[in-house]
Amino acid sequence: MSITDLSQATVQHTSNGLRIHPESFVKKLPTLSYQQGLLAIEEVSTQQLVQQYGTPLYVYSKKAVLDAYQAYTDSFAEIDHQICYAVKANSNLAVLKVLAEAGAGFDLVSSGELARVLAAGADPSKIVFSGVGKTVAEMKAALQAGIGCFNVESLSELDTLNAVAAELQVKAPISIRVNPDVDAKTHPYISTGLKDNKFGISHDVAIKAYKHADSLEHLDIVGIDCHIGSQLTEIDPFVAALDKVCELIESLKQEGIELEHVDLGGGLGVIYIDEEVAEVSEFANALLPKLKQLGLKVFFEPGRSIVANAGVLLTKVEVLKPTEHKNFAIVDAAMNDLIRPALYQAEMAVIPMSSESQEGSEEQSWDIVGAVCETGDFLAKKRLLSLAVGDILAITGAGAYGFVMSSNYNSRPRPAEIMVSGDKHQVVRKRETVEQLFEGESFFELD
Repeated sequence: MSITDLSQATVQHTSNGLRIHPESFVKKLPTLSYQQGLLAIEEVSTQQLVQQYGTPLYVYSKKAVLDAYQAYTDSFAEIDHQICYAVKANSNLAVLKVLAEAGAGFDLVSSGELARVLAAGADPSKIVFSGVGKTVAEMKAALQAGIGCFNVESLSELDTLNAVAAELQVKAPISIRVNPDVDAKTHPYISTGLKDNKFGISHDVAIKAYKHADSLEHLDIVGIDCHIGSQLTEIDPFVAALDKVCELIESLKQEGIELEHVDLGGGLGVIYIDEEVAEVSEFANALLPKLKQLGLKVFFEPGRSIVANAGVLLTKVEVLKPTEHKNFAIVDAAMNDLIRPALYQAEMAVIPMSSESQEGSEEQSWDIVGAVCETGDFLAKKRLLSLAVGDILAITGAGAYGFVMSSNYNSRPRPAEIMVSGDKHQVVRKRETVEQLFEGESFFELD
């Protein structure tokens, strides 16, 4: 890249750190813009949100959630399909209700998530229950709710689910999650389709598992499931996994086992900084020819790609601490609020609330860190920014695996969550108080 090109680049990787040009960067993201020099989400100024609700603060765009969902359902309109949003990405009730009202189904992994989606008005027949460790209580709750399908992940789970369904005198609809041993080319913590991963049943024993399920009186085989990982930026791994699933479907037909649906999981990636990510329409175009030949209903379980870029985390610079070796910008958010950078070494964009704050002041390389008592408490490293105490920063891509993975480590209350729609905004989860952190505790009084 020439010097001229570099000066015009949205994102620049330099020897001193990462420089992001905020006004051009937000054009990549849905519903974010700079209006009169201030960052806005839809039509609401983040300055107004900070003044009203404080920081740290999660903010979600209703429009961005709906647009991302609609991109999936429009792209697969040619075939019978069901988009089941992966609740683990963001389980806020407001997010779930927006999707339920749009017609989405839900992919969940716990009875807590089941309770949430039902409270949000989900259609139980559009719910799939995934996860490697479903308890008997969770199975009962899901069967009593009348969910559409269990994605079974082990042979022992087949036996347990059959026994639970027999006790309730019902049949449990199932698909078996097959592990195709396909490399998703993503971070090892979020790769789920390799033989070394804990998820699913090996491709080599899948036929045996289906034959065993077919022998159990209280199981109803309805589908086959495959999920190879998260934050996939390439389409080829999906195609490779589908090819293996198609082979299994044909083998099952020869055994007299007919299926109603194929579930291809989620995993499509998003732009956090400068990733090259396939569009949902490109993803669909690559899969549709094979899916049309199958003639089965198709389920997808996107999570991150529905909500990640619908959300930002706003945080205030509390302390600037330059040293001989590096500069630390200590903010009021921390790893307990957003653990992705510490857990996955994830890199997320950090941009100023005010684009004007970057003009006329000295730019330096900063590590953006929190106040938690851990060296691993960082939100970003080596970011070229012009900072002053009191500045507000926005961490983008925070709508997925942000608040939902937060904790109270160091007895820190979790942030509020806000949803924006047009020029309106509403608290969809109140900021926790310190008193709430220990209201369920008691002193030991038996001495």
